[in-house]
Amino acid sequence: MEEQAPVLVVGGSLVGLTASLLLARRGVRHIVVERHRGTAIHPRAAAFHQRTLEIYRSAGVQAAVEQAAEREFVQNGAIMAVDALGGRELAWFYRSVNEGVEALSPARRLFITQIGLEPVLREQAAALGADLRYATEMTGFTQDEDGVTAVLRPRDGGEERRVRARYMIAADGAHSPVRRALGIPMAGRGDFAQCFTIYFRSDVRALLRGRNLSVVYVNQPGLLAFFRFSITADAGFLAVFRTADGPGAGSDPERCAALVRAALGAGEDHPVAIENVQTWTAAADTAAAFRKGRVFLAGDAAHTMPPTGGFGGNTGVADVHNLAWKLALVLDGTAGEALLDSYDAERRPIAALTVEQAYRRYVERVDPTLPSHDLEPNLADTAIELGAVHRSGAVIADDVDDGARVEGPEQPSGRPGTRLPHLWIERDGIRLSTLDLAGDRFVLLAGPDGRGWMAAAGRLGLVAQAIGEAGFRAATGLAGEGALLLRPDGVIGWRSRGAAADPDAVLAEVLRRLSRGLTSQD
Repeated sequence: MEEQAPVLVVGGSLVGLTASLLLARRGVRHIVVERHRGTAIHPRAAAFHQRTLEIYRSAGVQAAVEQAAEREFVQNGAIMAVDALGGRELAWFYRSVNEGVEALSPARRLFITQIGLEPVLREQAAALGADLRYATEMTGFTQDEDGVTAVLRPRDGGEERRVRARYMIAADGAHSPVRRALGIPMAGRGDFAQCFTIYFRSDVRALLRGRNLSVVYVNQPGLLAFFRFSITADAGFLAVFRTADGPGAGSDPERCAALVRAALGAGEDHPVAIENVQTWTAAADTAAAFRKGRVFLAGDAAHTMPPTGGFGGNTGVADVHNLAWKLALVLDGTAGEALLDSYDAERRPIAALTVEQAYRRYVERVDPTLPSHDLEPNLADTAIELGAVHRSGAVIADDVDDGARVEGPEQPSGRPGTRLPHLWIERDGIRLSTLDLAGDRFVLLAGPDGRGWMAAAGRLGLVAQAIGEAGFRAATGLAGEGALLLRPDGVIGWRSRGAAADPDAVLAEVLRRLSRGLTSQD
């Protein structure tokens, strides 16, 4: 049997489900295939950044995600290092993960596991018409100039199906069969630790001593690991990076219980019940290309990084957020195929930077014995999370490029290629973030005196808004007569600091270039 869909998404975990939700909201018909029988059953990827929550806000699920997070964790906890939970405090990386960042975004950092998050994404994507097929694996695919043909097999029996799609998103994990079939290599630090995660039940309330701790690094001569605990403080997991007796310790339940007690700083009689153990490899690599033909890599298929900083899942969500609107505009004929080239041009440098920052944090927080002579300069978390500078044919620069890879969101420039700075504004009695003004197409935002730009936008069929609130011009670098074009992902695509003699001609040319993904050489 053969069927057709504009987009096939391979992998239905965090990144695949986010891709599905974003495509469904834009009316893009697609199929998601996931070999597992349902959403996550192990509590991975608990730390989610402000930018990720902004993306879920744009998809209409921020409130549902926050509610699910509150059911799993006490929010605004600390990130710290100890020799044991009940022992000495060695370092505090955050006293509260949201301290000092509240004004940067309409969303806050959250702790929620994939167990809590994925059902929210699945339910909303399905409600919007997504075709989600669990217990289904892709056994092979081919591609040509016009699309991808994939063979799907139900794991519980049934007839194989051939799906013909114009594009495919590979969100199939760190060992991505799709990436390997495409022959795309990974480059970076490689594998540097054979790890395992111990899921356990144990009452740790007395050892917590009233502290609200979201992530607890444990540094002992024979044990490098980190804890996360449930909201009831009677269960959690210990992610073990290194032990004195090697990764094989993860196969012995009694040894695992002893490791948990050692990390807790509890006596041999402290009750610990081991529920599960999962092995994994710590690596820091980026794919040499995020696209080959009509196939796009996203999430762990495109980059692998250690969990220090919680960057992995967040980077994957940012990948598909960047890609979904471009696919939607190309598929409906609004944009040209060249726009899709901007996905690799924008996301791969940002991902490579983030991989290196996660590795640096691993060396500093977990294992200083690893090579550290060539570490990237340390960047602020807020700059990594909110300050990426995008460069591609989908951005028209207006200044000499200084080569900056990120900028601090605390002092935004409004330069094209950066996320629109967040400011609270009021429209029709409703409090909005400036980020809420992004739409399914490009949106023009003008200064209070930008009437020429507003009129030109109206004649071109663009949605336009005049922003007169204090701080907007300072945050975006605009004069009162200036304007900018906001991409559907909330990134500034173009800016004119002031007025123009012929705003219609200027704006028409800008739209043509951005929607066609044209570089300055085209």
